[in-house]
Amino acid sequence: MTQWLIALALLASIAAPSRTAPDVTLRTAEGGTVRLTDYKGSVVIVDFWASWCVPCKTAFPALDALFREYHARGVEVLAVNVDERRRDADAFLAKLPHTMPVLFDPKGTSAEAFAVRGMPSSFIIDRNGVIRFTHIGYTSDVSSSYRREIAQLLSEEKQP
Repeated sequence: MTQWLIALALLASIAAPSRTAPDVTLRTAEGGTVRLTDYKGSVVIVDFWASWCVPCKTAFPALDALFREYHARGVEVLAVNVDERRRDADAFLAKLPHTMPVLFDPKGTSAEAFAVRGMPSSFIIDRNGVIRFTHIGYTSDVSSSYRREIAQLLSEEKQP
């Protein structure tokens, strides 16, 4: 079973066919809104997670570490919670201190727009707003994939 999960994670991290990221609007913890297009010009990781997701408990701190490491270089990490009840997300967040922005999508409209097929799911978007890499699930190997992909996208010029 473990080998199957590793194989699935490796397949899921293969470069996705390029498509423009959907312009979703998400809620902040304070009740404000954020649009994904607000981040155009940055490399963005959009990670969908839920409190009930076991791999999310490992992925969440790893993504926060990436945010702290790369934010000054123009990388944003947006952790999008899809729990229907905010208290479930808040209980999860209370156990995992973080710096990256956490956004909320209790109706799952942004997850639907991204065609999320499992938890956690991450989409790495280039400076032009194009989804370049997709990850479904999480293993320890995914962090090194993130670093390679971020390095590649940071080395590319933004198209006018």
